[in-house]
Amino acid sequence: MTESYKVLYEEATAEIIEKKSRFIAFLKPVTSEEEAAQFIDSIKKKNWNASHNCSAAVVGRNNEYSRCSDDGEPSGTAGKPMLEVLLGEGIHNIAVVVTRYFGGTLLGTGGLVRAYQRCVKEGLAVAHIMEKYAGYLITVHTDYNGIGKIQYIIGQTDILTINTEYAQTVTVQVAVQAETAETFIKKVTEATNGQAEIEKSEELFYGVVDGKVVL
Repeated sequence: MTESYKVLYEEATAEIIEKKSRFIAFLKPVTSEEEAAQFIDSIKKKNWNASHNCSAAVVGRNNEYSRCSDDGEPSGTAGKPMLEVLLGEGIHNIAVVVTRYFGGTLLGTGGLVRAYQRCVKEGLAVAHIMEKYAGYLITVHTDYNGIGKIQYIIGQTDILTINTEYAQTVTVQVAVQAETAETFIKKVTEATNGQAEIEKSEELFYGVVDGKVVL
């Protein structure tokens, strides 16, 4: 089975009300510790008058970096529960800030944990979560006699065409999942009697949004 992992594709927000306290989740895709810190700081500055701006972040395919902050809430009632949601859902490359505007009623430790977790879950529910797959970008150079055969092979699979250029020869670039890459190369080689020139990238992870490849 091809290795894959889930990431946040674009920014999202969600809000819940719990005993008159407003909890607003801000979610953003990040690819480094620095990006996560900058985003968290920007939300804290934007909502400087909030009671709390609690945060959690997970970066890297193997969660190489993760952090959380209660930002003044009782220890363990905000940041850690938020982080647990992200880890439990298996979402990577994401930073979340939950801004709280106190509504006058204390929620207690259990109530706070539930509110912060629910707010993050609401944010993930409206967010665009993208699956990224291990694979390769494969570029095929062929003549006009070969392009039809290659397009037929592509059409029989879930391989995605990134670009096709028609000049003196035809160049096709596709994204292929790791487990099917060698089979695809073999089929193209056989269909073109070894005349096609095939280039395979280093292994990478790619996602698909609206039928287009996202690296």
